[in-house]
Amino acid sequence: MAKAKHQQPGGAAAAVETIVRPVVENMGLRLWDVRFEKEGPDWFLRVLIDRDEPLDTDTCEAVSRAIDPLLDQADPIDQSYYLEVGSPGLGRRLTRPEHYEALVGQKCAARLIRPDEEGRRELEGTLVGLEDGIVTLHTEQGEASFPLKSAGFVKLCDDENLFG
Repeated sequence: MAKAKHQQPGGAAAAVETIVRPVVENMGLRLWDVRFEKEGPDWFLRVLIDRDEPLDTDTCEAVSRAIDPLLDQADPIDQSYYLEVGSPGLGRRLTRPEHYEALVGQKCAARLIRPDEEGRRELEGTLVGLEDGIVTLHTEQGEASFPLKSAGFVKLCDDENLFG
């Protein structure tokens, strides 16, 4: 991976987040996440936005047009990439404490890196919350808790979209 010109704690995504968050929020939207990911030979800078009502492509395009010149000017990433602005979607991953706060009571799925005490690696249930680094879900078998750091992912889901 190429080294960023302007080294910042948290890497490229954190540097981009600092630049784009005020713009996104001034447009009446929430910044869900910023991801800098490699797919095949290409790098993608994904800015995921959210709001209470459904997002449309016009809104995503407006955000892209607003942040693109700022990213060009700040130049926080010293390599070529594709900029994508979109919705985190139904299967959105919970990556920040505020995600857990906002989605209490929603159906979630978690895939653990290692099995829990009961031998489970996949859990599904209603999100009870995140406290002191411990995620709690209310499952059909009762409450299930696990350290957030032991989860490969925790994501919002419906019955059709559990672990895919």
